[in-house]
Amino acid sequence: MRKKKNWKLEILGILLGILWLLPFYLMFVNSFKTKKEIFTDVTSPPEQWSFDNYITAFHELDFLQTLFNSLLITVTSVLLIIIFSAMAAYALSRAKSRISTILFFVFVAAMLIPFQSVMIPLVTVFGQFEMLNRGGLIFMYLGFGASLSIFLYHGALNNIPKSLDEAGRIDGANRWQIFWHIIFPMLKPITVTVAILNIIWIWNDYLLPSLVINQTGSETIPLKMFFFFGEYTKQWHLALAGLTLAIVPVIIFYFFAQRAIIKGVSDGAIK
Repeated sequence: MRKKKNWKLEILGILLGILWLLPFYLMFVNSFKTKKEIFTDVTSPPEQWSFDNYITAFHELDFLQTLFNSLLITVTSVLLIIIFSAMAAYALSRAKSRISTILFFVFVAAMLIPFQSVMIPLVTVFGQFEMLNRGGLIFMYLGFGASLSIFLYHGALNNIPKSLDEAGRIDGANRWQIFWHIIFPMLKPITVTVAILNIIWIWNDYLLPSLVINQTGSETIPLKMFFFFGEYTKQWHLALAGLTLAIVPVIIFYFFAQRAIIKGVSDGAIK
C-alpha cells in the first residue's frame, strides 16, 4: 500500500517538474530560432542550432556593461539591506520598550504601502537633490527592502536567548562585538532567505530603474531588455536570447544558495 502511494507521488512530482521546466524549455529553444520560426511553431526545436541570436543580443545589450550594472546594484543593495536590517532588528528585539514596539509596527505597516502610491513623489524629491541613477537607486532599494527584512530578522532574533548577550558581556565584549561575533553568525539561515528574496526582487525589477536611471550606460538588464520591444516590432528571438543570458547568474546563485538553505534548515532542526 505504501509503495502504491509512493508511486503516485513520484508521478505527480515528475509532472509538476515538467510543468515547472516548460517555460525554461520554451525560452531556451526559441532563443535559437529566427523570428519566423517562433511565430510558425513555438514548441518544436529550431531547424538549425545557431548562436547568431546570442551574438547579436550580446552586442545590442552591451551585455558586459549591463551585467556589471545589475551586479553592482543588486549586490550592493542586498549587502546594505542585510547589514542595516539585521542591526535594526537586533536593536528592536533587545530594547523592549513602547518606542521599539511602535517602530517595529511602523516597519511592518510600511510593507502594506504600494510602491505606485509613492513613486512619483519619491522620484521628484530625489531628482531635486540630484540623487538619481545608480547611487540613488541603491538607496531606494535599501529603504523599500528594509521593512520585510527587519520583520524576518526580528522573528529570528526573538528565538535567540538573551543569555548569550549576557555571556558576551561577562567575557568583556561590547554590544557591537556581541552582535557581529555571536548573534549574527546564528542568523545565517534567515540571512540567506533575506538575500534570496531581495536578489529576486532587485535583479528582476524594471519599474524602479525605469524611473530612476536616466544616464546612458547605467541601465540594468531588465531595463536594457526593453530595447527589443519597439512600438511597431518585437524582436522575440533576440529578447529570448538576452533573457537566457540574464538568468545564468541567477541560476549560479541558486545553485550555491540552495545548499546554504538546506544546511541552515538541518542545523536548526538538530538544535
